[in-house]
Amino acid sequence: MNTQHAVHARQLGPVRKSAVFNHGLDAGEFTSDDALAAVLDGYPSELIDINLYNFDAKGQVHLTAGTRGDLTGAQLLEAVRAGRLWVNLRKVEQYWPALWEAASDAFADISSAYSNLRAVKRSGQLIISSPKTRVPYHFDASGVVLFHMRGIKRMFVYPSDEAHQPERAMEDIVARRTTEELPYDLSFEDDADVFELHPGEALIWPFYAPHRVENVDGPCVSLSMDFQTWHSRACTGSLYTHAFLRTRGMTPPSVARLGGFNLALRWLASLPLRRLQVLGNRIASIPKQFVPDAKADDGARFST
Repeated sequence: MNTQHAVHARQLGPVRKSAVFNHGLDAGEFTSDDALAAVLDGYPSELIDINLYNFDAKGQVHLTAGTRGDLTGAQLLEAVRAGRLWVNLRKVEQYWPALWEAASDAFADISSAYSNLRAVKRSGQLIISSPKTRVPYHFDASGVVLFHMRGIKRMFVYPSDEAHQPERAMEDIVARRTTEELPYDLSFEDDADVFELHPGEALIWPFYAPHRVENVDGPCVSLSMDFQTWHSRACTGSLYTHAFLRTRGMTPPSVARLGGFNLALRWLASLPLRRLQVLGNRIASIPKQFVPDAKADDGARFST
């Protein structure tokens, strides 16, 4: 990694560098086709995101969203196996409690390695993706532990600094004025930390750090556990408030330079702004253009 970037990296949480831990979520009760199909059969369709990513020669991405349609869980898995799909099941903590309980125990073990990591809120997304799927350069507005459960996945984690992750882009993403993807340049690869994850391994990385994913072998299954500390909630709320202030012609300071009082003030301001959706929600309006189909190109049958 370029040490110049490391010196200027944002330090917005207790995790200062990426690390790999072991876990036990790769058991067949959570990863077999039968187990996954059964969960998919009963999962609310409105909590299932299905995406297809296409990249140009410069690594720029075009996202196309799909919908499950009337597919059974087994049929959706078949399309994932045959295509280039990324399927995300939100709110695992509500709809797969056995997996969430096991993941919570594993998270407790991982968080104990950090003296000041106190999660006040957690949520989970089960990610089921095709053998050759790539996920674009993006960031999550939270801490994340990725519990890898099936297949082989390669993770690329980059410095969280202004060069790799402009704060204005972070504001727009937090405010849901755009998707999670960040501006990307192929030169960023010189600064990436690369991890090849096998079943039974979990990766944690610094809060907000940009990252991208390449599947290496087989359909992949992972549980992404997002978590918030009081400090990260304040930072995320501040980013939202700053996005609002920019629409009013103001130029707010970097969140990394704010003290506790100013962070808390901006977080409090963000609560009614979010509730009133003063900045709208462009994510909700992304059209669903295909239905997964194992017999179609890339596993996606487009509407005509």
